[in-house]
Amino acid sequence: MRDPFKTQPEFFMSPHAMPLETTRHHLEDLLLAPGTGATPIQLVGSDEDLAAVPGRERRWVEARGWKPTAGAVLLVPDEAGGIAKVLFGTGGADWGQQTPMLTGALPGAIPAGDYEFSGALPDPDLAALGFLNGCYRFNRYKSSANEEAKCIVLPEGADRDRILAMAEGVYLGRNLINTPANDLGPAELEAVARDVANTFGATIKVTEGTSLLSDNFPLIHAVGRASDRAPRLIDMHWGAESAPKVTIVGKGICFDTGGLNLKPGNAMSLMKKDMGGAAAALAFAVMAMRTKLPIRLRVIVPAADNSVAGNAFRPGDVLPSRNGMTVEIGNTDAEGRLVLADALSLADEEQPDYLVTFATLTGAARVALGPDLPPFYATDDDFADAMLKAAHAVGDPVWRMPFWAPYDKLLKSSIADVNHISDGPFAGSVTAALFLKRFVKKAARYAHLDIYGWVPREQPGKPRGGEPNGARALFEYFSGDRNA
Repeated sequence: MRDPFKTQPEFFMSPHAMPLETTRHHLEDLLLAPGTGATPIQLVGSDEDLAAVPGRERRWVEARGWKPTAGAVLLVPDEAGGIAKVLFGTGGADWGQQTPMLTGALPGAIPAGDYEFSGALPDPDLAALGFLNGCYRFNRYKSSANEEAKCIVLPEGADRDRILAMAEGVYLGRNLINTPANDLGPAELEAVARDVANTFGATIKVTEGTSLLSDNFPLIHAVGRASDRAPRLIDMHWGAESAPKVTIVGKGICFDTGGLNLKPGNAMSLMKKDMGGAAAALAFAVMAMRTKLPIRLRVIVPAADNSVAGNAFRPGDVLPSRNGMTVEIGNTDAEGRLVLADALSLADEEQPDYLVTFATLTGAARVALGPDLPPFYATDDDFADAMLKAAHAVGDPVWRMPFWAPYDKLLKSSIADVNHISDGPFAGSVTAALFLKRFVKKAARYAHLDIYGWVPREQPGKPRGGEPNGARALFEYFSGDRNA
């Protein structure tokens, strides 16, 4: 039988795209070696700290009416009219706990040049990482976007390799989410995954188009079959077979129209970010592989477009899934949990020690916790507690929500094993998580992050645009003894 998806053009790498190694070299140029002559950045937390500023500089501060509020920046001139130093307000002594990425406010407020932090830092790694993350700009489509570099000297006591790995992962995740869907479909997402695999010596297997049916991924095929861009399942392995098995599943819906339950225009305009879960999964993978974490990593990405056509799946359809469970379709705009269900079934067959899903899954999560704080569900209390601490430590916050078993009955179907949405308007993020949990039977620990994948208003270290929420938090968890 002819594969209808084979008529699509082959993937073409845009000359404006940034391969992983190019990103790495760019970041290495921004993080300078100690001893480099650079303009000092003095951290000022209070009016008492200001009193210690030398007299001439203090008079400049008074003339400008500057106060050391969190993120405030003041350039102090030298006698020749250059910059003698930068004063950076932290808003208090506990800024490292309250706003660990605060140094990300600096790049947007200082001119190009080389800088270094003077004085003690609560966390040298995060101070440097915040600065690098604040340097990020998505200029792929700008015809004139040559900005001079703003560089930071590696702080004393900081881990250069760890900082670069985290920044590299974040930059990759942001680039993926920010790229519009006309340049990032399932094939392009696969190409990026292959670039990551080739960079770190991972193996990768891709099941595409109608092969999804023969290889028993019926839900992924059903969601993606209405698009002229073939759906696929991307499956990457890396690390020693004897290491703890860590499997990350990332939702890769490259554009979501809502299907036949069509989204209104204002809800569809940002749906290029619906592959934010895949971006977070790949961001974590880069961090883990770059630092050679002692884990057996598997990354699974079900990639598809949720489009409208005569062969689109319909509300009321009953579809089979990989593990044999039948699923009644309540709303075609809840497609993410369907592709994740097949991917989770595949992941669960290997009985991993950790199984984690990243997904831009529900609007209900945003109603509950807003855009900056993703719900985090976990079956293991010790893992959940350590993950929350890791997330707070690196300024990549999550908030634990319950797999509340009594709500599972809201997914009841009269004609199938399960309906994939609940029968009412309440607890939408919880019921979506419960639906996914039904496809996990053998994994020792399962966790789910319902991320937004987007920064709607600029914050220190987080420019407006795509953000791979949770990737740094999970990396921080696995970086230490927290997984023992």
